[in-house]
Amino acid sequence: MEKLDHHYIFNKPYGVLSQFISRQTTRKNKKKLGEFYDFQKGTMAIGRLDEKSEGLLLLTTDGKLSEYIRSAHIEKEYYVQVDGIITQQALILLTNGLSIRNKGENYLTKPAVVRLLTKIPELPKRSKPIRDARHGPTSWISITIREGKFRQIRKMTAAVGFPTLRLVRVRIGEITLGDLQPGSVKKMKFLV
Repeated sequence: MEKLDHHYIFNKPYGVLSQFISRQTTRKNKKKLGEFYDFQKGTMAIGRLDEKSEGLLLLTTDGKLSEYIRSAHIEKEYYVQVDGIITQQALILLTNGLSIRNKGENYLTKPAVVRLLTKIPELPKRSKPIRDARHGPTSWISITIREGKFRQIRKMTAAVGFPTLRLVRVRIGEITLGDLQPGSVKKMKFLV
């Protein structure tokens, strides 16, 4: 009998861990994925979003599909709010690739598609406010990459002098976040 795989789209809220079990001993009250939906046994997150990041998270019971989506074949797009008015020079550096630290070593990021967002994206309010206008101006950019090193987007924007204030993944391949609200799960027949 052929195994039937299950696939899900989740809008991960701020402050949620992208895992089902936490091995943290000091912070036991953190929310995890299983608190939002009764996922099929064997479900795994495809890639991760760190605790402070939000947005599109795909989950599946198909290990081969997970590996393919995490590969360089599939684009991942993020809306990023950065501290300050980002410069054209910083956008060029982000586009061309730059050196960040990864696992204690220097890593040169692959070229990315980076564009300035001229309008603030229409995103749900975050559960924890970022800051208000008294702390200075901010900019919104879109960054599309085909890799995903640990905290890569945050490290990239910091490396060009514009630290990330808010990070929301809005697209993986052809799948978009759409109007799925934070904490909501949608079951899918196919992911790709």
